[in-house]
Amino acid sequence: MICSGIEENTCCGGECSAEHFAELDELLDRYRSVPGGLIPVLQQAQELFGYLPEDVIKRVSRGLDRPYSEVAGVIGFYSYFSTQPRGEHVIRVCLGTACYVRGGKQVLEALKKELGVEVGETTENRQFTLEIARCFGACGLAPAVMIDDDVHQRVKPARVRQMLDPYRKSEESQ
Repeated sequence: MICSGIEENTCCGGECSAEHFAELDELLDRYRSVPGGLIPVLQQAQELFGYLPEDVIKRVSRGLDRPYSEVAGVIGFYSYFSTQPRGEHVIRVCLGTACYVRGGKQVLEALKKELGVEVGETTENRQFTLEIARCFGACGLAPAVMIDDDVHQRVKPARVRQMLDPYRKSEESQ
């Protein structure tokens, strides 16, 4: 279960906070003296909480004996990390040169309209988060969209709803 609260005592409505923070503390103990351990800790913390809330960032900073600015700097540098709650499915629209020229901007606009969110936002039901990327390395398939780990190629704005339907259905069946 992914936590949705920021403070330890509000995480998951108070039901899983102790468990999640205990797991985080175990991670910190395990990686405390491991060179390069910050990124694996942040990755696993994000998996655990669904994102990296302020309380988690501070705890990682203290637990690894790293300056807060260093931890926050790593989080800000890598687009993988998020300090805001994300949806179950992360949609990334490529706006690299080939995708942009072949209609990536129009695909992005169609997704924004379909989902009712702007770039960087998550739908109210926390099903989708919309982001942009600069290149997937799939230029011959432009415009490309990634949903989670699935690459959708030659996406047309008119077919955006159809592309999202399987992800909506998987959510409804859970």
